[in-house]
Amino acid sequence: MSNAFFGHCYMQFLHNHEMHLRQLRTFVAIADAGGFGRALARLHLSQPAASRQIDALESELGVLLFERSGRGVRLTSDGEDLLRRSRLVLREVDSLQERARALNGGKAGLLRVGATPQVIESTLAEFLRLYRRSSPDVDVRLVEDGGARLPSRLIHGDVHLAILPAGDERLQQRPLFPMHLIAILPTSHRLSRRKTLDVSDLADDPVLVGSGFASRVWFEAACESAHFKPHVVLESAVPRTLIALARTGYGIAVLPSSVAIERGAVHVAPFVRGGRSIGRWAAIAWDRQRFLPPYAERFVESLTLHCTRTYPGRNVAQHAPPLPRPR
Repeated sequence: MSNAFFGHCYMQFLHNHEMHLRQLRTFVAIADAGGFGRALARLHLSQPAASRQIDALESELGVLLFERSGRGVRLTSDGEDLLRRSRLVLREVDSLQERARALNGGKAGLLRVGATPQVIESTLAEFLRLYRRSSPDVDVRLVEDGGARLPSRLIHGDVHLAILPAGDERLQQRPLFPMHLIAILPTSHRLSRRKTLDVSDLADDPVLVGSGFASRVWFEAACESAHFKPHVVLESAVPRTLIALARTGYGIAVLPSSVAIERGAVHVAPFVRGGRSIGRWAAIAWDRQRFLPPYAERFVESLTLHCTRTYPGRNVAQHAPPLPRPR
Protein backbone atom coordinates (compact mmCIF):
# COMPACT_ATOMS: atom_id res chain seq x y z
CA MET A 1 0.00 0.00 0.00
CA SER A 2 1.22 3.50 -0.81
CA ASN A 3 2.12 6.27 1.64
CA ALA A 4 -0.65 8.36 0.09
CA PHE A 5 -3.19 5.65 0.98
CA PHE A 6 -2.03 5.59 4.60
CA GLY A 7 -2.18 9.38 4.67
CA HIS A 8 -5.76 9.27 3.42
CA CYS A 9 -6.71 6.73 6.12
CA TYR A 10 -5.19 8.89 8.85
CA MET A 11 -7.08 11.96 7.69
CA GLN A 12 -10.35 10.02 7.50
CA PHE A 13 -9.84 8.80 11.06
CA LEU A 14 -9.28 12.35 12.30
CA HIS A 15 -12.34 13.59 10.41
CA ASN A 16 -14.54 10.97 12.11
CA HIS A 17 -13.39 12.15 15.54
CA GLU A 18 -13.37 15.87 14.77
CA MET A 19 -16.16 16.77 17.22
CA HIS A 20 -14.46 15.09 20.17
CA LEU A 21 -11.13 16.69 19.33
CA ARG A 22 -12.76 20.11 19.08
CA GLN A 23 -14.23 19.64 22.56
CA LEU A 24 -10.82 18.66 23.95
CA ARG A 25 -9.16 21.71 22.35
CA THR A 26 -11.84 23.94 23.86
CA PHE A 27 -11.32 22.37 27.30
CA VAL A 28 -7.53 22.84 27.16
CA ALA A 29 -7.78 26.44 25.87
CA ILE A 30 -10.20 27.47 28.64
CA ALA A 31 -8.05 25.80 31.29
CA ASP A 32 -4.87 27.50 29.98
CA ALA A 33 -6.57 30.90 29.79
CA GLY A 34 -8.05 30.60 33.28
CA GLY A 35 -11.62 31.09 32.09
CA PHE A 36 -13.95 31.41 29.14
CA GLY A 37 -13.46 35.12 28.51
CA ARG A 38 -9.81 35.11 27.48
CA ALA A 39 -10.12 31.83 25.57
CA LEU A 40 -13.01 32.80 23.28
CA ALA A 41 -11.01 34.99 20.89
CA ARG A 42 -8.41 32.28 20.42
CA LEU A 43 -11.10 29.64 19.88
CA HIS A 44 -13.21 31.84 17.57
CA LEU A 45 -16.28 30.72 19.55
CA SER A 46 -19.12 32.47 21.32
CA GLN A 47 -19.64 31.92 25.04
CA PRO A 48 -22.75 29.73 24.51
CA ALA A 49 -20.99 27.58 21.90
CA ALA A 50 -17.96 27.03 24.16
CA SER A 51 -20.22 26.20 27.10
CA ARG A 52 -22.11 23.63 25.01
CA GLN A 53 -18.87 21.94 24.05
CA ILE A 54 -17.72 21.72 27.67
CA ASP A 55 -21.16 20.44 28.79
CA ALA A 56 -21.07 17.76 26.07
CA LEU A 57 -17.54 16.71 27.03
CA GLU A 58 -18.45 16.50 30.72
CA SER A 59 -21.54 14.47 29.85
CA GLU A 60 -19.59 12.02 27.70
CA LEU A 61 -16.76 11.61 30.20
CA GLY A 62 -19.10 11.46 33.18
CA VAL A 63 -17.02 13.90 35.27
CA LEU A 64 -17.21 17.57 36.19
CA LEU A 65 -14.29 19.43 34.63
CA PHE A 66 -14.92 22.94 35.95
CA GLU A 67 -16.49 24.44 39.03
CA ARG A 68 -18.49 27.55 38.14
CA SER A 69 -18.21 30.44 40.60
CA GLY A 70 -19.84 33.70 39.54
CA ARG A 71 -18.35 34.69 36.21
CA GLY A 72 -15.23 32.55 36.61
CA VAL A 73 -14.40 28.85 36.43
CA ARG A 74 -11.92 26.66 38.24
CA LEU A 75 -10.65 23.20 37.38
CA THR A 76 -11.89 20.37 39.56
CA SER A 77 -9.43 17.68 40.70
CA ASP A 78 -10.80 15.43 37.94
CA GLY A 79 -10.38 18.31 35.49
CA GLU A 80 -6.73 18.80 36.47
CA ASP A 81 -6.02 15.10 35.90
CA LEU A 82 -7.80 15.06 32.53
CA LEU A 83 -6.11 18.28 31.44
CA ARG A 84 -2.71 16.59 31.49
CA ARG A 85 -4.07 13.62 29.57
CA SER A 86 -5.90 15.85 27.09
CA ARG A 87 -2.67 17.67 26.26
CA LEU A 88 -1.00 14.34 25.55
CA VAL A 89 -3.88 13.27 23.31
CA LEU A 90 -3.85 16.53 21.35
CA ARG A 91 -0.08 16.38 20.98
CA GLU A 92 -0.38 12.93 19.43
CA VAL A 93 -3.26 14.07 17.21
CA ASP A 94 -1.25 17.04 15.94
CA SER A 95 1.67 14.75 15.18
CA LEU A 96 -0.69 12.34 13.40
CA GLN A 97 -2.10 15.15 11.27
CA GLU A 98 1.36 16.35 10.31
CA ARG A 99 2.47 12.82 9.47
CA ALA A 100 -0.64 12.26 7.34
CA ARG A 101 0.11 15.41 5.36
CA ALA A 102 3.71 14.31 4.97
CA LEU A 103 2.64 10.89 3.69
CA ASN A 104 0.46 12.63 1.14
CA GLY A 105 3.50 14.35 -0.32
CA GLY A 106 5.21 16.47 2.30
CA LYS A 107 5.68 19.46 0.01
CA ALA A 108 2.65 21.46 1.14
CA GLY A 109 1.02 22.30 4.43
CA LEU A 110 0.56 24.81 7.20
CA LEU A 111 3.65 25.92 9.11
CA ARG A 112 3.27 28.04 12.26
CA VAL A 113 6.47 29.90 13.19
CA GLY A 114 6.84 31.81 16.46
CA ALA A 115 9.22 34.76 16.81
CA THR A 116 9.68 38.06 18.59
CA PRO A 117 8.58 41.28 16.83
CA GLN A 118 12.21 42.30 16.30
CA VAL A 119 13.18 38.96 14.70
CA ILE A 120 10.12 39.10 12.44
CA GLU A 121 11.13 42.57 11.28
CA SER A 122 14.88 42.11 11.00
CA THR A 123 15.16 38.47 9.86
CA LEU A 124 11.95 36.78 8.77
CA ALA A 125 10.45 39.56 6.66
CA GLU A 126 13.23 39.40 4.05
CA PHE A 127 13.72 35.64 4.36
CA LEU A 128 10.02 34.91 3.74
CA ARG A 129 10.05 37.04 0.59
CA LEU A 130 12.68 34.68 -0.82
CA TYR A 131 11.22 31.52 0.72
CA ARG A 132 7.80 31.98 -0.88
CA ARG A 133 9.40 31.82 -4.32
CA SER A 134 10.88 28.36 -3.71
CA SER A 135 8.04 26.95 -1.54
CA PRO A 136 4.77 28.56 -2.69
CA ASP A 137 2.65 25.67 -1.36
CA VAL A 138 3.79 26.07 2.26
CA ASP A 139 1.43 28.36 4.16
CA VAL A 140 3.66 30.08 6.75
CA ARG A 141 1.74 31.65 9.62
CA LEU A 142 3.74 33.88 11.97
CA VAL A 143 2.94 33.93 15.70
CA GLU A 144 4.37 36.93 17.54
CA ASP A 145 5.43 36.64 21.18
CA GLY A 146 8.23 37.53 23.59
CA GLY A 147 11.38 35.44 23.63
CA ALA A 148 10.74 34.38 27.22
CA ARG A 149 7.33 32.89 26.29
CA LEU A 150 8.16 31.18 23.00
CA PRO A 151 9.41 27.89 24.53
CA SER A 152 6.01 27.26 26.14
CA ARG A 153 4.37 28.02 22.78
CA LEU A 154 6.34 25.13 21.30
CA ILE A 155 5.65 22.76 24.20
CA HIS A 156 1.90 23.48 24.03
CA GLY A 157 1.85 22.98 20.25
CA ASP A 158 0.84 26.55 19.35
CA VAL A 159 3.69 26.68 16.83
CA HIS A 160 5.76 24.12 14.90
CA LEU A 161 8.97 26.16 15.00
CA ALA A 162 10.19 29.14 17.00
CA ILE A 163 13.19 31.45 16.80
CA LEU A 164 14.40 32.00 20.35
CA PRO A 165 17.53 32.14 22.52
CA ALA A 166 19.40 28.82 22.36
CA GLY A 167 19.87 26.66 25.42
CA ASP A 168 16.49 25.17 26.36
CA GLU A 169 17.32 21.46 26.73
CA ARG A 170 13.69 20.43 26.21
CA LEU A 171 13.89 21.51 22.57
CA GLN A 172 15.71 20.41 19.44
CA GLN A 173 17.61 23.39 18.01
CA ARG A 174 19.75 24.68 15.17
CA PRO A 175 21.87 27.79 15.88
CA LEU A 176 21.23 30.77 13.59
CA PHE A 177 23.20 33.84 14.70
CA PRO A 178 24.63 35.52 17.83
CA MET A 179 22.42 37.97 19.72
CA HIS A 180 24.40 40.48 21.75
CA LEU A 181 22.91 42.65 24.47
CA ILE A 182 23.31 46.20 23.19
CA ALA A 183 22.99 49.77 24.43
CA ILE A 184 21.30 52.36 22.22
CA LEU A 185 21.98 56.00 23.08
CA PRO A 186 22.06 59.41 21.41
CA THR A 187 25.23 60.34 19.54
CA SER A 188 25.67 63.30 21.95
CA HIS A 189 25.83 61.07 25.06
CA ARG A 190 29.05 60.98 27.09
CA LEU A 191 29.39 57.24 26.38
CA SER A 192 28.79 57.47 22.63
CA ARG A 193 32.50 57.15 21.74
CA ARG A 194 32.81 53.74 23.39
CA LYS A 195 32.85 50.67 21.14
CA THR A 196 31.67 48.50 24.03
CA LEU A 197 30.07 49.29 27.38
CA ASP A 198 30.29 47.50 30.68
CA VAL A 199 26.87 47.24 32.32
CA SER A 200 28.28 49.14 35.32
CA ASP A 201 28.59 52.20 33.04
CA LEU A 202 24.77 52.51 33.26
CA ALA A 203 24.63 52.74 37.05
CA ASP A 204 23.83 56.48 36.96
CA ASP A 205 21.71 56.63 33.80
CA PRO A 206 17.96 56.15 33.18
CA VAL A 207 17.32 52.90 31.34
CA LEU A 208 14.67 51.77 28.84
CA VAL A 209 14.05 48.01 28.71
CA GLY A 210 11.95 45.54 26.76
CA SER A 211 8.90 43.97 28.33
CA GLY A 212 8.74 40.20 27.87
CA PHE A 213 12.16 40.08 26.18
CA ALA A 214 14.61 37.32 27.07
CA SER A 215 17.33 39.98 26.86
CA ARG A 216 15.77 41.67 29.88
CA VAL A 217 16.76 38.63 31.95
CA TRP A 218 20.34 38.79 30.65
CA PHE A 219 20.57 42.48 31.55
CA GLU A 220 19.21 42.07 35.08
CA ALA A 221 21.60 39.18 35.76
CA ALA A 222 24.55 41.29 34.56
CA CYS A 223 23.48 44.22 36.74
CA GLU A 224 23.21 41.94 39.75
CA SER A 225 26.72 40.69 39.01
CA ALA A 226 27.89 44.33 38.92
CA HIS A 227 26.13 44.98 42.28
CA PHE A 228 23.71 47.71 41.20
CA LYS A 229 20.03 48.01 40.38
CA PRO A 230 19.30 49.79 37.10
CA HIS A 231 17.13 52.92 37.09
CA VAL A 232 14.40 51.72 34.73
CA VAL A 233 12.18 54.58 33.53
CA LEU A 234 10.15 52.68 30.92
CA GLU A 235 9.30 49.13 29.88
CA SER A 236 7.87 48.57 26.40
CA ALA A 237 7.18 45.58 24.19
CA VAL A 238 7.85 47.75 21.10
CA PRO A 239 11.57 48.15 20.27
CA ARG A 240 10.94 51.15 18.01
CA THR A 241 9.45 53.03 20.97
CA LEU A 242 12.56 52.45 23.07
CA ILE A 243 14.88 53.41 20.20
CA ALA A 244 12.93 56.61 19.50
CA LEU A 245 13.14 57.65 23.15
CA ALA A 246 16.84 56.78 23.32
CA ARG A 247 17.43 59.02 20.30
CA THR A 248 15.97 61.98 22.22
CA GLY A 249 18.08 61.34 25.31
CA TYR A 250 15.19 60.12 27.48
CA GLY A 251 17.26 57.10 28.52
CA ILE A 252 19.58 54.37 27.29
CA ALA A 253 17.69 51.58 25.56
CA VAL A 254 18.79 48.02 26.36
CA LEU A 255 17.82 45.55 23.62
CA PRO A 256 19.12 42.47 21.79
CA SER A 257 21.12 42.99 18.60
CA SER A 258 18.32 41.29 16.65
CA VAL A 259 16.43 44.60 16.49
CA ALA A 260 16.45 46.65 13.30
CA ILE A 261 18.22 50.00 13.85
CA GLU A 262 18.70 52.86 11.40
CA ARG A 263 22.35 53.66 10.95
CA GLY A 264 23.62 57.06 12.07
CA ALA A 265 20.53 58.01 14.05
CA VAL A 266 21.89 56.64 17.34
CA HIS A 267 25.06 55.12 18.76
CA VAL A 268 24.98 51.36 19.30
CA ALA A 269 27.43 49.52 21.54
CA PRO A 270 27.46 45.89 22.73
CA PHE A 271 27.60 45.25 26.46
CA VAL A 272 30.37 43.32 28.14
CA ARG A 273 30.91 42.15 31.69
CA GLY A 274 34.36 41.12 32.85
CA GLY A 275 35.61 41.27 29.27
CA ARG A 276 32.92 38.84 28.04
CA SER A 277 29.98 39.57 25.79
CA ILE A 278 26.48 39.36 27.21
CA GLY A 279 23.91 37.51 25.13
CA ARG A 280 22.95 34.20 23.58
CA TRP A 281 22.81 32.68 20.15
CA ALA A 282 19.45 32.72 18.41
CA ALA A 283 18.26 29.28 17.35
CA ILE A 284 15.36 27.84 15.43
CA ALA A 285 13.78 25.25 17.70
CA TRP A 286 11.07 22.62 17.76
CA ASP A 287 9.58 20.17 20.24
CA ARG A 288 11.50 16.90 19.92
CA GLN A 289 8.37 15.01 21.04
CA ARG A 290 6.37 16.16 18.01
CA PHE A 291 6.59 15.03 14.41
CA LEU A 292 8.22 17.61 12.18
CA PRO A 293 6.93 17.38 8.57
CA PRO A 294 9.40 17.42 5.67
CA TYR A 295 8.45 20.94 4.58
CA ALA A 296 9.23 22.20 8.11
CA GLU A 297 12.62 20.49 7.99
CA ARG A 298 13.32 22.22 4.68
CA PHE A 299 12.29 25.56 6.22
CA VAL A 300 14.86 25.01 9.00
CA GLU A 301 17.60 24.24 6.45
CA SER A 302 16.73 27.26 4.31
CA LEU A 303 16.65 29.69 7.23
CA THR A 304 19.91 28.33 8.66
CA LEU A 305 21.62 28.86 5.30
CA HIS A 306 20.12 32.34 4.97
CA CYS A 307 21.52 33.36 8.37
CA THR A 308 25.06 32.30 7.42
CA ARG A 309 24.96 35.03 4.76
CA THR A 310 23.27 37.80 6.70
CA TYR A 311 21.80 38.38 10.12
CA PRO A 312 20.80 41.38 12.28
CA GLY A 313 23.51 42.91 14.43
CA ARG A 314 26.39 41.60 12.34
CA ASN A 315 28.19 44.97 12.49
CA VAL A 316 27.70 45.18 16.25
CA ALA A 317 29.13 41.68 16.76
CA GLN A 318 32.41 42.77 15.11
CA HIS A 319 33.14 45.08 18.07
CA ALA A 320 32.45 42.54 20.81
CA PRO A 321 34.07 39.32 22.05
CA PRO A 322 32.41 36.35 20.31
CA LEU A 323 29.56 34.56 22.01
CA PRO A 324 30.14 30.80 22.40
CA ARG A 325 28.31 28.95 19.62
CA PRO A 326 25.96 26.27 20.95
CA ARG A 327 26.37 22.70 19.73
